[in-house]
Amino acid sequence: MAQRISYLLLAGLLAAAHPALAQNLMAKAESHMPAPHVVSPDVQSLTVTQVLVRKSERRLYLLDHDEVVRQYPISLGDNPKGHKLYEGDERTPEGDYVLDWRNPGSDFHRSIHISYPNARDKELANAWGLDPGGSIMIHGLPNNAGDMAFAFAGLDWTDGCIAVNNKAIDEIWQLVPDGTPIRILP
Repeated sequence: MAQRISYLLLAGLLAAAHPALAQNLMAKAESHMPAPHVVSPDVQSLTVTQVLVRKSERRLYLLDHDEVVRQYPISLGDNPKGHKLYEGDERTPEGDYVLDWRNPGSDFHRSIHISYPNARDKELANAWGLDPGGSIMIHGLPNNAGDMAFAFAGLDWTDGCIAVNNKAIDEIWQLVPDGTPIRILP
């Protein structure tokens, strides 16, 4: 506990001068807050054939067939357990989808669309007389996060999307072409 408090105090002192170092210290202070992903220079040589998300692990994996080539910590919707059922439930969907288009000018630092809802999702929502929703994306932090970007790490804060830090979405954006399948597991 004393070490955790020391990390938090030191992170607060360093936040303005060295934000990356402060974020690393905050990650150490909170065991559920993973350290930020460092972008590797060899990104150009990687091939991604599928994206896998394990919600319970709060991880997104880029796969070349069965081999993990990159992985990132993620944040989910405010109500992360279970499959998305309807618009506004703040859940992240579970199942097989496709990353079908991207938006470089979104309210977040880049966003890649997940093809939710599929036919089954629509059927389930319609059975309850509800709208399944849509606009589920993988995206970076809010464009106005500024110096508070570190505060999003380790929190579930989206309305159902999958969020990563801005360096991660830049790398995902570069590596994952439109049409890539994505599997989202509980």
